[in-house]
Amino acid sequence: MKRWYLWLAALLFSVWSQAAEVKYFDVPRGARPHDVAPDPKPGGPVWYTAQGQGALGRLDPATGKVEQIALGSGSSPHGVVVGPDGAPWVTDSGLNAIVRVDPATREVKRFPLPISSYTNLNTPTFDKAGRLWFTGQSGYHGRLDPATGKVEVWESPRGRGPYGIATTPSGEVYYASLAGNHIARVDLASGQATPIDPPTAGQGARRVWSDSTGRVWVSEWMTGHVSVYDPKSAPDKAWRSWKLPGKSPQAYSVWVDEKDKVWLTDFGSNAIVRFDPKTEAFESFPSTSKGAAVRQMLGRAGEAWGAESGADRLVMVKH
Repeated sequence: MKRWYLWLAALLFSVWSQAAEVKYFDVPRGARPHDVAPDPKPGGPVWYTAQGQGALGRLDPATGKVEQIALGSGSSPHGVVVGPDGAPWVTDSGLNAIVRVDPATREVKRFPLPISSYTNLNTPTFDKAGRLWFTGQSGYHGRLDPATGKVEVWESPRGRGPYGIATTPSGEVYYASLAGNHIARVDLASGQATPIDPPTAGQGARRVWSDSTGRVWVSEWMTGHVSVYDPKSAPDKAWRSWKLPGKSPQAYSVWVDEKDKVWLTDFGSNAIVRFDPKTEAFESFPSTSKGAAVRQMLGRAGEAWGAESGADRLVMVKH
C-alpha cells in the first residue's frame, strides 16, 4: 500500500512538472518587448512589439532565431494580434496608426487614424466580421475595416483610460478602462460603448479576456484582484473576485486558455500566475529575472506566452 502511494505521488509530481515547463527566449537588448502574439498554428512564429526600438519582432521558437522589422520613424508599438489573414496587426502609439506587417514579405502597411489628437493607442482585437477594434488610453476607442481601409474613432465614455480589449466567442467586444475603473461593452454597429462598473471602486481594470462561455475576466491593477463578469447573470450576481496570492499583488494582464484556465501577470510577485476557476486555486511561475515586468499574455493550445519588457526576453509556459 505504501509503495503504491509513493508511486502515485511520484507520478502526479511528474505530470505537474511536465505541465509547468517554463522557457525563456532572448530578444535584442533595448527592445523592451511589450505585447506578444503567437501564431495559432503549433510551432508557428511568435510576434512581439519591440516598443523600445520601434519594431515588430518575430521569434522562431524552434531555433530561438529573432528578426525585427522596423515600423518607421517615430514608431512606438504597443499591442499586437494575429489577424484572420494570418498577419500580425499592431497598435502603434508613436505613429498614431494601425500597422499591418505581411508575414511573408515583411511589407509594412499603415492605417493612420482620422484624427490628429494623440490617442495613445493600446490594444487590438478582431471581431467575428474581421474588423479590428482598438483602444486609446487618452480616451478613445475605434475600429478598422481591413476590407476597405476605413478607420473610425469614437470618444470613449468617461474619458481617459481605455486599455485592454477582447472579443467573446459570440462576437461581443469589451474593453477595460484603467484610469476609468470600469469595463465597457461596445455596440458593434454604432461603435458606442456602455460602461459596466465592477463592485470595487478604484480597482484599476487593466485588461480583459473572455472564457469559452462568454464570461469576461478582468485584471485589477490597483487592488491585485482577478474578477469575472457574467453578462448572463442577474446584476447582483454578475461579478465575482479573487485576490492574487502574495503580500502586494498587482494584476497587469489576463488571458484565458483553451481549457478556461485564467493566466495573469503579477508585478507584485514578479511572476506569471495561473488561476483555476473550478478549484479557485492559484499557481505561480516566478521569473528568473528581477523586474521582468510581463505586460501582456497570449497563447495557443498548450502554451502561454508573455513578454518580459524589463528583461528583454519572451517567456513561454508549456501546460
